[in-house]
Amino acid sequence: MILRREPLPDDIEAMRRWFKSLEDCVNAVDFAAGRPLFAKDMIAFGTFSDFVAERDAVEREQWRNVWPTIRRFHWRLADVKGIVSADRLSGTGMAVWDSDGFHPDGTRFDRRGRATVAFARHQIGAPWVAVHTHMSLFRGTPAVSHGRFSGAD
Repeated sequence: MILRREPLPDDIEAMRRWFKSLEDCVNAVDFAAGRPLFAKDMIAFGTFSDFVAERDAVEREQWRNVWPTIRRFHWRLADVKGIVSADRLSGTGMAVWDSDGFHPDGTRFDRRGRATVAFARHQIGAPWVAVHTHMSLFRGTPAVSHGRFSGAD
């Protein structure tokens, strides 16, 4: 694969839209709305397992263990970085997030991290779909949040 040195603004903006869509799903704790953002046969690195294959397993083992336990999840969209293939059908997006996590006693802590997302699409201009994700917390951030929220909170 030959990479473009300067991704086109449209491709990076499409990555920003993907990150914003995921942000909205996380904050609403809306798993169903999040599914189309990810390929059915995706592979992820997980907090709770080394590799998680298939979107349904990622939802079960990752999303459902995290999304309902955090609040105010927000990507730093202006800082999204990307690498895009010469044919513009695959790419990698990188972003940093901020959120609120909660200790067992209910006190809030800053829950910040970063993500690398491998994207694919069938045609130029189509929305990106994640085929791989690697999300990790910044050093020193507690690994588990203990909040219990629903999208209605």
